Amino acid sequence: MITTIIFDLDDTLLWDERSVQEAFRKTCQTVEQKYNIDPNELEKKVRDQARRLYATYDTYDFTKNIGINPFEGLWGHFDDAGEFFQKMKKIVPTYRTDAWTNGLKDLGIDDPVLGQQLAELFPKKRKESAFVYEETFEVLNQLKGNFKLALLTNGSPSLQQTKLDITPELVPYFDHIIISGDFGSGKPDPALFTHAINKLAVNREEVLMVGDNLLTDILGASRVGITSVWINHHDQKPDKVKPTYEIARLRELLPLVNQLNK
Repeated sequence: MITTIIFDLDDTLLWDERSVQEAFRKTCQTVEQKYNIDPNELEKKVRDQARRLYATYDTYDFTKNIGINPFEGLWGHFDDAGEFFQKMKKIVPTYRTDAWTNGLKDLGIDDPVLGQQLAELFPKKRKESAFVYEETFEVLNQLKGNFKLALLTNGSPSLQQTKLDITPELVPYFDHIIISGDFGSGKPDPALFTHAINKLAVNREEVLMVGDNLLTDILGASRVGITSVWINHHDQKPDKVKPTYEIARLRELLPLVNQLNK
């Protein structure tokens, strides 16, 4: 009998991929007329530079463990307790400016002032671009009151809280919100999933883990014996990590849960 459903946040309930894409689009378009460049090309170059730079810092292993990606580094402030979060807080202003400035250079534009302006603009545009999947509230409305609901999300506590602050209607649905940065390690660490189960005070046989990421949500759930539901947005083929169940849209969760509880 399923009594408890644990949701991932990014690209499961929040459409983070689209939010980042929109923030890049709006930021890059501000350069289009001044330098007559393709905004899509600038986005590609900045993304490449961000990935490259992000991996050079001594915080990289920590961010991989907690689950903070390079594009979150372009807008998060990381006002969190702990040595590595404080290191990130010091690093990110330079990281952002360098990613944008070097992205411009890759297109033949040497303009450090503009690079800094874009670095400051992107976080604003990201906060203005909060997208939630259209069926998120439809599904949560039907689950609330019938199941214990929890969020289990990788990331910096301050950044994940910012995402929730700009979509405040999500928060009341959940009995518990667990952020990997508060715990000290991220999905797929089995200890984080065990922590969530203990916090919810349920048996793992009663729990469904719902998420979009095979290597974090689904792998972590399988390691502790939790039934997993993979939202396969892009019609991928699972390789080494096999979910218990697979759906294409969040809306398909409801009939699945009803079937499991018959």
